[in-house]
Amino acid sequence: MLPVELSRACSSSQAELLLYVDAGLFWFDGHFPRQPLLPGVAQLDWALHYGREILAPGWRFLSVENIKFQHPVLPDKTLRLTLNWLEEKQQLTFSYHIVVNEQIVVNGPIVVNGQTVANGQDAPAQTGQAASSGKIRLCR
Repeated sequence: MLPVELSRACSSSQAELLLYVDAGLFWFDGHFPRQPLLPGVAQLDWALHYGREILAPGWRFLSVENIKFQHPVLPDKTLRLTLNWLEEKQQLTFSYHIVVNEQIVVNGPIVVNGQTVANGQDAPAQTGQAASSGKIRLCR
């Protein structure tokens, strides 16, 4: 199940999508009951889906490299997905940034077992700080 696509800007080797992560997506079912989080596998699935659809049609998944999940993605957030296709390397890079009022942010608070482990409201992120990022190898 895909997020709601709010906007899309593309060139031959790059795409930027604004995606709304609805709380009703099946990805949140049971992950986790007290504080739903978007699983990393969903983020990887979406990057691969949009990358193949927009930048690399006809290419297939081969492997994953250097994936980092740096900040949790909560329900009802907006994400900016940036994709770069490097055909000569057969590599699709991706990064997700959380966006509030058209500004990239890091979100909080995070509660685990009823205790706050990270506090704060959505706060402006440092330049380049992604919720997640990685590289996907494709093949023909």
